[in-house]
Amino acid sequence: MNTKPFSSMPRATATALAHPNIAFIKYWGNRDDTLRLPLSGSLSMNLEGLETRTRVSFDVVMNADRFILNGEVQEGAGLARVSAFLDHLRGMIGQQIYALVESTNNFPAGAGIASSASAFAALAMAGSAALGLELSEAQLSRLARLGSGSASRSVPSGFVEWYAGEDDLSSYAESFASPDHWDLVDMVVIIEEGHKKTGSTAGHTLAHSSPLNTLRIEGVPDRLARCKAAILAHDFEAFAEMTELDSNWMHAVMRTSTPPLVYWTQTTELVLWQVLHWRKQGHALCTTVDAGPNVHVISLEEELDFALAELKSIPGVKRVIVSRPGLGARLI
Repeated sequence: MNTKPFSSMPRATATALAHPNIAFIKYWGNRDDTLRLPLSGSLSMNLEGLETRTRVSFDVVMNADRFILNGEVQEGAGLARVSAFLDHLRGMIGQQIYALVESTNNFPAGAGIASSASAFAALAMAGSAALGLELSEAQLSRLARLGSGSASRSVPSGFVEWYAGEDDLSSYAESFASPDHWDLVDMVVIIEEGHKKTGSTAGHTLAHSSPLNTLRIEGVPDRLARCKAAILAHDFEAFAEMTELDSNWMHAVMRTSTPPLVYWTQTTELVLWQVLHWRKQGHALCTTVDAGPNVHVISLEEELDFALAELKSIPGVKRVIVSRPGLGARLI
């Protein structure tokens, strides 16, 4: 890691773009909440077309951080979380320099579409570049993880594995297949666009209270290996089986935590059952649900026209966002 003295740059700016990701093998629960070291490894795919764009401007004349999200000045918990992340960057250069962070999303935030993943991947990329830090992809992934665990997976491109690791140095994500490896489509079925009542950060701390959590974690290595092998082999049937099974395990842990977390709505259930019915009819479709009510319907490209029309016709579905495998975080 190389640095240059910030004192020689009274003001420095960089802008980065990052995509959210959809986890096929989920991340839920930490061994260390401060470092966001996960209980298990996970697999994901970056989502092209869904974007967070973040500009970070460090300025020696500022006396506090400022955070503007989608044109609105943020205070309270949102600003505190961004400032806490910037503290990691300030620690790297050994100087207390404050920043203006301006970020925009082109998709709903806080609704189970991994907005924190793209947010902190973009913030890690832009913030480190503005300070002149030269970080490897693994170092950027580790840095992004400190803001949001799933952000570690939005740094590399395409299909990504996040290693649980043993400590801070060994817990990072890397790509195991490029975006063009497989023509998968993610149809994000939007049922609710507002912020969920319990965010993922709070939810992770509840995982340990579920009597099913130990069983879930014990099964992750096998499901992860099978899902990864299915992706590499273009085996949709095996991929669908492991993806849906792992999603159901995570939500079973959520529902049996204290207090229970129930993110699904009646429309969520309807979409899940309908996709299962279509797959039994021979369509290459499967589902996965993050911490929220919205459903990710994964398909082969050839199923898009059929599935898109059918999903839009389901009562309670507000809209469907179509995405394909995307690149990692990058400067723009």
